[in-house]
Amino acid sequence: MRRVCLPEIGTFDAWRNEARALLGAGVPPEAVLWSRGEAEADLFSEPLPTPEGAPVSVSKGFVELARLVVWHRDPERFARLYALLWALRGERHLLEDRGDARVDRLRKMAKDVSRDRHKMTAFVRFREIDAPGANRRRFAAWFEPTHPILELAAPFFASRFGDMDWSIFTPDLSAHFEAGTLRFAPAVGRPEIGEDEAEELWRTYFRNIFNPARLKVEAMQAEMPQKYWRNLPEAALIPELIAGAQARAEEMARAAPTLPPLRAERILARAAAVPAGRDGFVEALHGCRRCPLWDGATQAVPGEGPPDARLMIVGEQPGDQEDLQGRPFVGSAGQLFDAVAARVGLRREQAYVTNAVKHFKFTPRGRRRLHQAPNAGEIQQCRWWLDLERERLRPALILAMGGTAAESLTGSRARLGVRRGSVERLEDGTPVLLTWHPSYLLRLPDAQRGAAEAGFEADLRQTALWLRELPRQESEEGGAAPRAMRSPRDI
Repeated sequence: MRRVCLPEIGTFDAWRNEARALLGAGVPPEAVLWSRGEAEADLFSEPLPTPEGAPVSVSKGFVELARLVVWHRDPERFARLYALLWALRGERHLLEDRGDARVDRLRKMAKDVSRDRHKMTAFVRFREIDAPGANRRRFAAWFEPTHPILELAAPFFASRFGDMDWSIFTPDLSAHFEAGTLRFAPAVGRPEIGEDEAEELWRTYFRNIFNPARLKVEAMQAEMPQKYWRNLPEAALIPELIAGAQARAEEMARAAPTLPPLRAERILARAAAVPAGRDGFVEALHGCRRCPLWDGATQAVPGEGPPDARLMIVGEQPGDQEDLQGRPFVGSAGQLFDAVAARVGLRREQAYVTNAVKHFKFTPRGRRRLHQAPNAGEIQQCRWWLDLERERLRPALILAMGGTAAESLTGSRARLGVRRGSVERLEDGTPVLLTWHPSYLLRLPDAQRGAAEAGFEADLRQTALWLRELPRQESEEGGAAPRAMRSPRDI
């Protein structure tokens, strides 16, 4: 049995040299006993000189794996690495086999070491220990990693803090950076390192970045395990911050503005300049709190159009631009509607245009606000306003665009593709022509959009033709139904 005792400093380079020599001499893994330092030496083995063999080339992937695994705390790490190196002689693609138990174990060990190194770079806290008359500032830190990784992690600190002298002490080893030179020394135990002026800065910084509204204790402890807390000056604040998190989150919610102040001030000023009408409808709508949608929207968006319009056009809800401008159908869907309506001779200014839901529902994505469809409860609450608009206008025909409008007016959005182009009656007898919503057309792939837009255009043409044939006195009698209603096939 050959015993190889690796040094505590320069362990990786020593293991690589020994492993290459053993492999070159044909020494099998079961004939080698590995150890690191005197603490790991086997009392029952005899040290023998390492045989000299022919130079052996190894893959870059194996070297990178070994460079991490040698710093794992598992006492069998050197033997496992050498066993895999021995197997690679006949199985060159073994490292790529994720199902191999030997490879899987070593990769997990490498991942553990890599994670431990990341924790060390995040949680080492230096304290200043300047000596009187020193030309360079000097700092020291104590850290307790899970694995003996100081030699692996120290180059990061040498690169990051190259303008000062420092020492990092661990239970396994110590590192010293002096005048630009990094050296390692045996462990000396935990030294007495007092607090410095930066301690309070750390606590102030941590207190200000702590967000009680996003507190997840288990996730925080996974990222900042409690084993590191005793060496972190800010950790003393954690119990207090956790205990008061709920109260602080509630206070933040109460203090948060319900609208972006500058933008809202300008928009609401424009809204206030809009005449409220003879019954204060617009003014009352802006104060609506019937459902939660008012809280996130900029403003309510009322319908607009002549008070004696024979046609009412009902869409889904305001979009981003409608929410900002306070007017219905001014965004991309409204522009598509205008273009198709112009082709069939339907004049929008002669119709009353509104939405089934009066507030914009959205999900924030960075600076963008992505549209969300209203749910059944929100549609039902806002139907109260749509019914008021219908009562004031008493339209002769309603053009319902999209599933939300169909649900609000008829009680169902089911099978809209089959119902599109047909006329349904409300309880008071008002005819409702169902069609697509323009925003639906905009979302379709180019291959499908042509046919769908043709159907939408046919529905608008049917609406325009019907309005031209409808005697005005029928509209003035309260929205009486026409004697004959043409279908898209008749046009």
